[in-house]
Amino acid sequence: MAGVAMDLKAEALAGAKRYDCRDAYAQTLEQLAEQDGRVCVVVNDSVSSTKSKGFQAKFPERFVNVGIAEQNMVGVGAGLANGGMLPYVCGASCFLTGRATEQVKVDLGYSKWNVKLCGMSSGVAYGELGPTHHSIEDLAWTRIIPNLSVVVPADPVETAWAMRHSLTHDGPMFLRISRMPVPRLYPDDFPFEFGKASCVVVGDDVTIIANGVMVERAVLAAGLLGARGISARVLNMSTVSPIDKDAIVQAAQQTRGVVTVEEALRNGGLGGAVAEVLAEHHPAPMRMLGFPGVFAPTGSAEFLLDHFHLNAEGIARAALELLGEAR
Repeated sequence: MAGVAMDLKAEALAGAKRYDCRDAYAQTLEQLAEQDGRVCVVVNDSVSSTKSKGFQAKFPERFVNVGIAEQNMVGVGAGLANGGMLPYVCGASCFLTGRATEQVKVDLGYSKWNVKLCGMSSGVAYGELGPTHHSIEDLAWTRIIPNLSVVVPADPVETAWAMRHSLTHDGPMFLRISRMPVPRLYPDDFPFEFGKASCVVVGDDVTIIANGVMVERAVLAAGLLGARGISARVLNMSTVSPIDKDAIVQAAQQTRGVVTVEEALRNGGLGGAVAEVLAEHHPAPMRMLGFPGVFAPTGSAEFLLDHFHLNAEGIARAALELLGEAR
């Protein structure tokens, strides 16, 4: 069952102001540090891109810059947690999850230390820096590590609430924070529920499951489908691990199929997680949208998303094909 239901219309996003979720992350982190003296930050020489300058200025004694040493960064975070601190280990997601996978697995997942990994500028947000900086494998890598929770906020409001939840969450967590500008989808009092999907568009013909920057595009796709008389449900599956099995099964039971869309590899991440639930509990027609098992080329983020049909038109087309109504 989805944790909260609303019915956001595509028209509401037209001309809406856009926000960098890193700002909501940074502001909330500073607020958490004011509330709890255990909160500290560990970065990998990425003070600007992780928006950590404000934290460093306010809490210099709780700020550690290890330099370009991601494996060491995770280990330092685990050591700080062992000493009673509450570390937020922040860096570009491509390097944090790629270079330090073993440390994330052993020092956090296996050892269960209470460390919050903040993967910044995830997906293809670095665009023109190319395949070395695209972080499209991180969901597949992180969601399979036991004991590691994975959260992908969709807008600044959800980012702030996910950060607030992380303060009291017991255990390691990976927060995937984008730098791509997105509109506000939720009101300030949005009741974020860890481990629960939220229904942002009500519908009963087909279900679109998305997270992160793709939720906006899923809402726009629902608008395109609505113009053709097709009622699309949009679920924001911000918590990828543990995933909301009830919401997925309910969607399969109440609609004619499921389309997943993510700013990541379509195999292994959100799509893979949803497919696993359906295969075990309620087989249903499905399409998985994401990057198709390739190294995405160099180009702006918008170019890359359009190139791989990760836009409103591409999502709507996949839904139509799933329903057997493609023209």
